Amino acid sequence: MRKLLPALYYLHRDRHLHPQTRILGLARSRHGLEEYRKLVRRHLSQHVARGDLTEAGWESFAARLDYLTLDLSQRLEFNRLARHLGDHPERVRVFYLATLPDLFAPAALHLQSAGLVNAEARIVLEKPLGNSLETARRINEQIGSVFDESRVFRIDHFLGKEAVQNLLALRFGNALFEPLWRNGHIDHVQISVLETVGVEGRGAYYDEAGAMRDMVQNHLLQLLCLVAMEAPVHFEPESVRNEKLKILEALRPITGMDVQDQTVRGQYSKGKRAGETLPAYYFEKSVDHDSSTETYVALRAEIDNWRWAGVPFYLRTGKSLAQRKSEIVIQFKTVPHRLFPGTTPEGNRLVIRLQPDESISLALMAKSPGRGMTLQEVELDLHFDEAFKRRRWDAYERLLLDVIEGDATLFMRRDEIEAAWRWMDPIIGGWHEVYRSPRRYAAGSWGPEAADSLLERYGHIWLDER
Repeated sequence: MRKLLPALYYLHRDRHLHPQTRILGLARSRHGLEEYRKLVRRHLSQHVARGDLTEAGWESFAARLDYLTLDLSQRLEFNRLARHLGDHPERVRVFYLATLPDLFAPAALHLQSAGLVNAEARIVLEKPLGNSLETARRINEQIGSVFDESRVFRIDHFLGKEAVQNLLALRFGNALFEPLWRNGHIDHVQISVLETVGVEGRGAYYDEAGAMRDMVQNHLLQLLCLVAMEAPVHFEPESVRNEKLKILEALRPITGMDVQDQTVRGQYSKGKRAGETLPAYYFEKSVDHDSSTETYVALRAEIDNWRWAGVPFYLRTGKSLAQRKSEIVIQFKTVPHRLFPGTTPEGNRLVIRLQPDESISLALMAKSPGRGMTLQEVELDLHFDEAFKRRRWDAYERLLLDVIEGDATLFMRRDEIEAAWRWMDPIIGGWHEVYRSPRRYAAGSWGPEAADSLLERYGHIWLDER
């Protein structure tokens, strides 16, 4: 209701859907069709920009909507679904599973048993895909027994954002950065996905997953891959995903006591933001009061290959923090010689902001007005809202259309998922062995102090507006 249907509405409004496309909602909730359409309209009015939801637009979109009560865990109910859809093997059918991962494999098997899996059927799986290498591999094998890998779309909405794809354009569409995009010129990289909200009613899920499984395994590692990957031979799905896989396989393992030195896990306690009292994690709904689940992770990763050897990648994510932002910071090295007296040279810095606004800025050293050669940092800014006057697509619009068209470039392949878990499992295991309790940080703060110390040991600091 918050993301998928608004994205489908825009695709409909902008005439990107075939005239005969139908959208079928499936859930255990018992709704009549008109009741379901009213529910959709109420949510569209909240999540579609004012003025974009016209009466004529809604009426034509509502004609595409259908609803069927269905329990995904019950095989026989899929025969009803098959009868409802009718016999149209030539049509593209996208089965989007926004469900618990435990239902992925049963749903796929039930679709097969009902005769709904054919050459034009695609399945979309939302994160998380399992909670370890073993469980992810099991889900992949079960899904793979029903759907060919080319028709499995593991979705990460971060990869559909304009700024993320502009990262690829910046790197591979311009001659300016490629010679500098390596260890000889880059000092370190920061990738941050920070949230001001807590678990927002998702306590039961989050207390099982934690920040590492919920955010690092997919969002942050995928962003790291796009920053670090080599240029693919062609901009097509397998070439792009082959290069991302090489980065995941080149990540230096963090095992044993290195887990304590190279990672920080935290959990928010009671705090304040703008005068508002914020609850501790263990007082959130459906959270165990003795929970040791992390709501914050920071870690130092290294990539053992020729381009990136010796360059640290700092990753962090957390909930109930001081500021909401997702960004990638490329910190370049300083000039080799201090030419201007009285000025401390700063390394140039490229910041790719993903949210709340999408922008790219480059920090340069320039002369301050007046007598003498005193330098100060200035920024060249590109804000997508200003540069491109037309409405920017939501990530889900692009990704849903890619699924319909069968383009898997921005989706994760099976071996990517498993390589990410292979790197993460020893870290999670190390926490249980030597690092049991997460460090407390006040809700509304920037996270645990140990996360600052992690960078300070190497002469670095997080790029924050404190």
